[in-house]
This record gives sequence, structure tokens and C-alpha cells, in this order.
Amino acid sequence: MPTEQAPPIIDFSPFYEKDQSARRGLINQVRSACESFGFFQIVNHGVPESLRQDILKQSADFFKLSLEIKEKYNKDIGGFNRGYERLRAQNFEKKTEGDLKEGYYFGTDLPLDHPYVVGRKINLGPNKYPEDVSDPTAFKVIVDSYFESVEKLAHDILRILASTLNLDEDFFQDYVDTPIAILRLLHYPPQPANASSDERGIGAHTDFGGITILLQDMIGGLQVWNKDHSTWVDVKPLEGAFVVNLGNMMMRWTNDRYLSNLHRVINKTGKERYSRRRKVPPISVEEWITGRYADTYGTKDNATAMKDLSVEAEKAYA
Repeated sequence: MPTEQAPPIIDFSPFYEKDQSARRGLINQVRSACESFGFFQIVNHGVPESLRQDILKQSADFFKLSLEIKEKYNKDIGGFNRGYERLRAQNFEKKTEGDLKEGYYFGTDLPLDHPYVVGRKINLGPNKYPEDVSDPTAFKVIVDSYFESVEKLAHDILRILASTLNLDEDFFQDYVDTPIAILRLLHYPPQPANASSDERGIGAHTDFGGITILLQDMIGGLQVWNKDHSTWVDVKPLEGAFVVNLGNMMMRWTNDRYLSNLHRVINKTGKERYSRRRKVPPISVEEWITGRYADTYGTKDNATAMKDLSVEAEKAYA
């Protein structure tokens, strides 16, 4: 049970250094955070600050476009779970009218003739890059660079997680060979002045994959459930930090030793909020991921929810 008020902030630099004592300290801190909160923030992780700021700027540049233009890139058009998702498309707390957020999905960028795409591996295919932003070339370069950098960080985090379980640090690597990695650019508009008390940027939920790596802007709004105090606690934005949390699959892999914790976003600041989520579910549990994904759109019909994997969608995209 967590006794501290909020997830800890952990210096990740010992992972990249030779000091074994410092590395053991890092392992112990991560283990404690996984057992208590299932959430922690990391600093000194190796992802350049300039790249982090660039992805925030490119994200804001896209979301300021008109809805008509953004809908040209709707992820229901063309397939592969890529592209724009409009406000309230997802609904994690069924008592609400939907989550007050919009997003843009990217993944591992593979051509249509790649064996994984031909074999219809979930969430693998070509990305859609918007042409209506201020600098389309820069947008693509920054998104691809950020995706690559955070993917490397995800592998490093998995190595530390393996070490916390007294496993070989490469234990998880076989499970994340071409993972179902999802990068979501997210925009949370401010809540309306007359918003219901049930209004959410994203409703309370647990993630269903392996790990999530989140880049917050400095607006705030992310909250995590503290079981010990039976209350929501703020995960306050910290310059230079990533928020890391475990998903349900990691909780299962560890026989519930590690926690996949409830979290939500409520933007009451009156300001626009942006974040970048990088989810890394394992590719070996496709049916699990597909089923959980379908449920967030209010359907148990996986074929309907994942219609972007259909032959018709593939042809439309091509």
C-alpha cells in the first residue's frame, strides 16, 4: 500500500553508469514504486529536452487546426489505428458523455507489404502524417525521432523492471520484438464553466498493456489513486521528467506483485493541456489487447472496434 502522497521521482541516470551501488539503489526505488503505486516519474533518462519540447510544439500545431481539417486524418479512414481521434470518442467512465480529449495515433511505421502488415498484426502498418500543419516535414521528423527515442527508453525501463524481479535484465526483450507500441498525441481542452462534476479529460482507468511512458506539459491534471488514503493525488508536472506507469499485463506477469493503478485526468485549469503517451504492450497477447481496446469504445465486438484492420480499410489507405 502506498503511504506517500504521490508517486516518487526517480533519478534514472544510474542505469547508464558503471556504479553498481547506485544501480542497486535505482532498482530498489523502482521496485518499491511498482509495489506501492505502479507509477513513478523519472529524470535523467537520456531523451533530449529539445526533442521533448519539439513534440509538444508539433502536437499543439496540429490540434489548433479546424475540426474539418483534422477529420481528414480520422483514424477510422484508411486503417491501422493511425490518425486523428475526435473529442469524446473514448469513454472510460460510462456515466459520462465521453472523455474530453482528442488525440492523434502513431505506431511502428511499416509498409503495406511488410510481413507483419500482410499478416494483420494488430496496430502495425503505415503512419498517417498530417500535411496541413505549419511544417509537415519537420512534423514527421520530430514524431519519428521522438518515437524512436522513447522506444529505446522503454526497453531500458523494461531492463530495470526485469532486474527488480531478480531476472536477467533482457528477460522481457523477447516479448517486445516489434511491440504494439502506440504513440498518442493528446489534447485536453479546459472543462466548460458549467461542466458536470463527472466531467473528465480521461475517466478513471488502468492501462491494459505492459508499460506507459507519459510526457506531460506543465498544466497538470493527471491524478493517481492512493489506496492507503482512499483519495486521488496529483502527479505534478516536473520539467524534464517522464511519468511511467505499469499496465494490467505487467501486473499479471508479476502475479499481482506489481500494481496497475487507477488514474485519470481532470483539466480544471482553464488552459489547454497537452501530453504524449507512449504505450508498450507485448505483441504476444494480441487478443487481450484487442479486447481491452474494443471495450474503451463501448463495444464487445472486436471486429467492429478494430475495423481499421479490414481489407477494405487497407485498400482505402493505399
